[in-house]
Amino acid sequence: MTAPLRALHVPGDHDYVAHLGDDRVPGVEVVRDDDGAPAAGWRPSPALDAAWVTANADRFDVLHLHFGFEGRTPEQLRALVAAVHGAGRRLVLTVHDLQNPHLHEQARFDELLDVLVPAADALVTLTPGAAAEVRARWGRDCVVVPHPHVAPLAEVGRPRPARSPRVVGLHLKSLRANLVALPVLTVLADAVAGSPGTVLRVDVHDEALDPAFGRHDAELVAWLHEAAAAGRVDLRVHGRFDDAGLRAYLRELDVSVLAYGHGTHSGWLELCHDLGVPVLAGRVGYLHQQQALVEVDLHDPSAVAAGLARALGDLPGSAATAAGRLAQRLDVATAHRDLYRRVLAAAPDTEAVTEAVAGRQG
Repeated sequence: MTAPLRALHVPGDHDYVAHLGDDRVPGVEVVRDDDGAPAAGWRPSPALDAAWVTANADRFDVLHLHFGFEGRTPEQLRALVAAVHGAGRRLVLTVHDLQNPHLHEQARFDELLDVLVPAADALVTLTPGAAAEVRARWGRDCVVVPHPHVAPLAEVGRPRPARSPRVVGLHLKSLRANLVALPVLTVLADAVAGSPGTVLRVDVHDEALDPAFGRHDAELVAWLHEAAAAGRVDLRVHGRFDDAGLRAYLRELDVSVLAYGHGTHSGWLELCHDLGVPVLAGRVGYLHQQQALVEVDLHDPSAVAAGLARALGDLPGSAATAAGRLAQRLDVATAHRDLYRRVLAAAPDTEAVTEAVAGRQG
């Protein structure tokens, strides 16, 4: 019997990664980058370090890189690529982000992609639009594999209760770099006020209201307090939700608004799809190719009002079914296993690897 190939996902503790596999698809063993003990807060994967890869190369056949490398330098990623290939292993990269939502300026992130995309033995992305952009920028082809479910399958497709009033929710979280908060809020509040039987709920992490917080926005905070006092918004200030708390929050909404100014794909959109929550968002990245949603210019009052009416109506395709997500998970797991088999069977493109490790010139 052939031994299963060993895939090391980086990072290994993400919903996307956790739901790539499926017990119905044999032939792949998932390798962890740690001892299995839960980390105290987020930390970069140790497998992003070239020395770790060299010391642990006997544990895996394919290193599949997903997220979390924006804190590395191009030189560190070149060393990582060299360590993976120097050990005779393969590198697969999923291009989740062509614009990093955690960063305002993208030039440094582009430099990291300029190392990884040419050097990877195979590329995956979530949508045809992202694949076309990768081809245009680097001349590389991607295998397009859709995002798997995010909610546990047992919670996918549960009926949602009718509510009165209806709740439109915008979660500001900790004011991530790609969030366009105040301009969208002012337009959205007017649109909700013009929609009878509807309230606007705004959630925000308590740290964002602290003037000492790095992304604190005094003008936004003042607007939130004034709008809450005037009854224009239902303001909720709290700590970060855990996964179960986030799902419970989304079930309390009739529409979830994504006030993103830049980005590529969205796990939040996928979670809303799992839970049957319609999404209103700006025209950002390739969200429209992931799942059904209402896309509008979030700075245009008339467009937001019309889009909100559509989202509050019966939006076709906005809700997943457990059966559909289960079938998709089989397809996603099979696509990854087959890709790993192909890259292990093929000789590495040493010319492309050498160019990427040396650094692109010009």
